[in-house]
Amino acid sequence: MTTQTQKADGMNYAPRGKPSPVVQPGEFVFAAAHLDHGHIYGQCNGLLEAGAELKWVYDPDEKKVAAFQAKYPQAKAARSLDEILADDCVKLVTAAAVPCDRGPLGVRVMKAGKDYFTDKTPFTSLDQLDAAKAAVATTQRKYLVYFSERLHVESAMYATDLVAAGAIGRVVQVIGLGPHRLSKASRPAWFFEKAKFGGILTDIGSHQFEQFLTYTGATDATVTQAAVGNFANPDQPEFEDFGEASLLGDNGASNYIRVDWFTPNGLSTWGDGRTIILGTKGYIELRKYVDVARDKTGDNVYLVDDAGERHVNVAGQVGFRFFGQLILDCLHRTENAMTQAHAFKAAELCLRAQLAARRISP
Repeated sequence: MTTQTQKADGMNYAPRGKPSPVVQPGEFVFAAAHLDHGHIYGQCNGLLEAGAELKWVYDPDEKKVAAFQAKYPQAKAARSLDEILADDCVKLVTAAAVPCDRGPLGVRVMKAGKDYFTDKTPFTSLDQLDAAKAAVATTQRKYLVYFSERLHVESAMYATDLVAAGAIGRVVQVIGLGPHRLSKASRPAWFFEKAKFGGILTDIGSHQFEQFLTYTGATDATVTQAAVGNFANPDQPEFEDFGEASLLGDNGASNYIRVDWFTPNGLSTWGDGRTIILGTKGYIELRKYVDVARDKTGDNVYLVDDAGERHVNVAGQVGFRFFGQLILDCLHRTENAMTQAHAFKAAELCLRAQLAARRISP
């Protein structure tokens, strides 16, 4: 069975799964750097469970390094990022830097000859996206993104397979709801500075756009409407606690997303994340983290088609294959975990939605 740590705190939510190594010990060595977001622990958990070896950790904050080493004592503290980049054994650097720094850091890592695996959102500007595309083209390295709300959620991966198998026919629309708990007192200063976090659609909206592309098979989309607001945090005027957007895919499929920081304290988890996938032959609803007032267990899949109504709880049944595929992609230069074009398109859509968003709060 998988276990979920820090389920009430989204910033430190780090799923764990069954060990499913795809390589021999020492065959795939990686390092962790810039530990600004707690998602770094989920990134490392996934890689370690897939057989990777964690050799180094670096952050300018010694307290962050000490906390990291308490969980991963095998990681040696590097004196600088350069020390990691100079190590020929390291094949990949995974990082969860401040969002505005993720793009430039990735370019630096790739130019050093290593693949890069960043927390979402991968960029805060289109210029950063363009720079990363150019670096990928010149270095032939990978710019990988931790879209955890699909890749590290068993119900979402189960739905990926259902849709690919044609279980609900052609997908017509995806609705993505991504509420999060603010936990305001524990957030760092950068979290409230728009130039650093990028805006709510750029940040947590990135998960939803990635899922839209996956479930619909669209390879591009246009933003038909977008809005953001700050309704409950006037003391942080640059912050956005609400966002919504709609997309129209190049294959005719549509998307509506809503993201917010309004999860009440009475909810047992950090957010009641849900996805509804409408197809021509049925529909799927995912209740990812909780089934409100019924079951605190996550990974609930509801499927309705001509054969009837079904509910399946897939917790502990699917696993997290993305990480093993990522490792093998890095070793063999394949694209089975996620194509580079897909990762960059998801990033582009969240940036364009943010740029198009009108402000609707008073």
